[in-house]
Amino acid sequence: MKYKKTPDLKELTNALLEYTRLKQEYGSANPEIYMEEAQVELEKILDKLKRHPIDEKMQLLEPDLLSDIKKLRKDGPRRIWQTLPVEEYRDKLEGAFITRMAGCTLGAPVEFFSVEHMERWAKYTGDTFPPIDYWKMIKFPNDLRYEKGDYIAYTRDGMNKVPVDDDITYTLLGLLILEEYGPDFTTENVAEAWLKYLPYACTAEDIALKNIKIGINAYQAAENNNPYCQWIGADIRSDPFAYTAPGYPEKAAAMAYQDAYLSHRRNGIYGEMFFAATQSAAFSVNHPVKAIEIGLTEIPSQCMLYKDISWALEVGNKVKNYRDARNLVQERFDTMSDAHTNNNACLTVFGLLLGGTDVTKVLSETVAMGLDNDCTTATAGSIVGAIVGKNNIPEHWYQNFNNTVDTYLTGVGEMKIDDVLRRYEKIAKEIMG
Repeated sequence: MKYKKTPDLKELTNALLEYTRLKQEYGSANPEIYMEEAQVELEKILDKLKRHPIDEKMQLLEPDLLSDIKKLRKDGPRRIWQTLPVEEYRDKLEGAFITRMAGCTLGAPVEFFSVEHMERWAKYTGDTFPPIDYWKMIKFPNDLRYEKGDYIAYTRDGMNKVPVDDDITYTLLGLLILEEYGPDFTTENVAEAWLKYLPYACTAEDIALKNIKIGINAYQAAENNNPYCQWIGADIRSDPFAYTAPGYPEKAAAMAYQDAYLSHRRNGIYGEMFFAATQSAAFSVNHPVKAIEIGLTEIPSQCMLYKDISWALEVGNKVKNYRDARNLVQERFDTMSDAHTNNNACLTVFGLLLGGTDVTKVLSETVAMGLDNDCTTATAGSIVGAIVGKNNIPEHWYQNFNNTVDTYLTGVGEMKIDDVLRRYEKIAKEIMG
């Protein structure tokens, strides 16, 4: 969506700060009082903005309660697999999980890089662009990500396991939630698990985590001082609910709803529901477009995300490569945050349209589009991986994983991939019957 032009307050507040410093350097008496005055006035304006009325008609089309969301869905299959075809499921589950981790690991070193920045970096490193393998080199290789993993661990020669990342950490946290509370877990259970396992978080998740730590109810945690409630943080948590409800998009979306409600609202919630349903459907169809179309039937048909995904499907024939995709998204969403649900969801769709069932092309084109590209490429990987299965994934994407995935979950640390897959399967058998 295009936002109306607003003043550049970052530039203004920076000028206030620098002039305050300058006046102090010149010996002025108490120039900081102007910054204090500005803070008081800005806090008053922020309070007014929070209370500013929203479009009530639009709100009715974008409800937050699951019962209301279900009333506004289009007809869908709801459940495709009536029983679990265990051998087929195992291959597809491993394909989904491995390709999710591959997409995340490919995107992590260039997260939020512009397209031009990535192109120049690939030229410098000698990598093919769009990349068809992990990066040979990365900037600041010895810097830590998430306080534990060196950046060099995301490169082809530096990798000896799946390196730590929030996208993958949430995929494993979802597994722990399902194991400890069962498939009918509540948003309160999600909050309990976060307090137990999640040492820190970002944006909407950070705010929700801080809110529940100070005693705010899990069902209100997303509503207190949270301008990020429609950002991408919920939809990167969708995968475990699809992995345990394969071919059962309605159940996957319902579980994703309980998870998303802790930190998000409206399109932030729908993002996790949509991708959970799409990933679930991917186990039972032969092309990403079919999975996406099924995923759309689990969210309100007049919400902003539904319209944006539908637009991406409609204009998909214009998209010949990653540059076309990024240009179309930039034109449609203009100044939307690079970490928003909707613009990134459209890039994920474009990556799947370009790549189809070619795993390498899906990962390659999606990461090259930029924005929050470790998230988009991980999600696209999860979908195509579920469709084609482990046996159709090029070995170079997982050969250095060494059956190990790292996390920053409290008291968990590294996990064995084959053990994670076994545990997902156990829950899937319970849900599928």
